[in-house]
Amino acid sequence: MRRWLSFDVEGAECAATLDEAGGATGLLIVSGGNEIRCGAHRGMARLAAMVAEAGHPVLRFDRRGIGDSEGENGGFESSAADIAAAIALFRRECPQLTKIVGFGNCDAASALVLHHRVGGVDAMILGNPWTIEVEGEVERPGASTGKENAVYSDSYETTPLPPAAAIRARYWAKLKDPREWLRLLRGGVDLRKLAKGLGAAGKSAPPSGLAARLAAAGAAIDVPMTVLIATRDGTAQAFMAEWTRPHFKAMRAKARIESCDTGSHSFADAASRDWLEARVLEALRG
Repeated sequence: MRRWLSFDVEGAECAATLDEAGGATGLLIVSGGNEIRCGAHRGMARLAAMVAEAGHPVLRFDRRGIGDSEGENGGFESSAADIAAAIALFRRECPQLTKIVGFGNCDAASALVLHHRVGGVDAMILGNPWTIEVEGEVERPGASTGKENAVYSDSYETTPLPPAAAIRARYWAKLKDPREWLRLLRGGVDLRKLAKGLGAAGKSAPPSGLAARLAAAGAAIDVPMTVLIATRDGTAQAFMAEWTRPHFKAMRAKARIESCDTGSHSFADAASRDWLEARVLEALRG
């Protein structure tokens, strides 16, 4: 049965949805970007129903300032109190729980890592963690608009350039596509944009402040971590470029990487959705 709940986060009334089941291991879903708790394309609501049918209770919630919740939206880096309060609610409503697995995609994955000390999850599933440091507000991939890969659109004039690793991966995919060569020969490619992108692809940037903070936080985590990567997603490519660098060495030794050949940031297509569901169930049974 699905129930709608409310809970307090530092004086703000926040909304949550509980999919009930009798299992002792539950799934806490943390929403990414400015998504409401149903997720992009209602993907998190669907995932919750499937997991509950498999016997595991699932709690989803809107953090402060999002969806049905009161308060000010302070972004994922200010969500420690929201996550802690949601976990406390989950344990109250499902007293049989002996283990809670936290799942987040994009900056929700980053939030779980950064705030791991406050809530007490017993394992983490981290989808396409957000590592990109930007100035000002940039729409995250898969935000409440339902857009996929919004940060990495073709309009380099209106969105920040993605990290060099994501640009290289993108152009390598284009080089292997005969249709892209035809576009180039027919004048369908903006050469100025192409030159700008190729120039950025050759740069090697120092780790962002966010990436360094994630690496430090991840090094201190002592619960199982599974990182889920959509290999053709720009956010995931940016994360993987950071992941192989020295500052993530300690976290690499503790986490397991699983990859899905998709460009869908939110694992929204049928094949990657099935893949995601299987990985989540594996983590819950582990």
